[in-house]
Amino acid sequence: MKKVATVAVATLLFAGSAFAAMEKTVGGAPMYPNKTIVENASQSKDHTTLVAAVKAAGLVDTLSGKGPFTVFAPTNTAFDALPAGTVDTLLKPENKGQLTKVLTYHVVPGTLHAKDLAADIKKGNGKAMLKTVQGEQLTFMEQGGKIMVADAAGNKSTVTIADVDQSNGVVHVIDKVLLPK
Repeated sequence: MKKVATVAVATLLFAGSAFAAMEKTVGGAPMYPNKTIVENASQSKDHTTLVAAVKAAGLVDTLSGKGPFTVFAPTNTAFDALPAGTVDTLLKPENKGQLTKVLTYHVVPGTLHAKDLAADIKKGNGKAMLKTVQGEQLTFMEQGGKIMVADAAGNKSTVTIADVDQSNGVVHVIDKVLLPK
């Protein structure tokens, strides 16, 4: 009986460590594949501005919903790089429509992992165009082994952490805020 109990405990420890290996850490917090995009993002110290913006835009329920969504999540540093006052202006209630437009420009319907994006880029001879939830397109390319995302003005962002699986999609952390037309 003791041997069976030891084997059972060892099996549980192995299964637990295998599950932990599937988690990624973003902003110092583990990202759990059984939690939603909003639940995980709210734990990342690198995404406090994004979470505040999602709340201000009234998108918490949407991004907590069934999905699936692929989210390109700018870090606090990415938001800080915008011209002075931009974030504060966008967070004002009277600018909710504009904020929603910017945030939904970072979301593509479906679940697209890095391998899917790379395949689309290859299929498109070095470029892939994907329509966002906002309605405009993002352009994807590969440079130096990294996936890059360009916005409507051609400003490029780098995917710094790819394939952060969520219960309702996948998140790719990016280093710049993407802006629609």
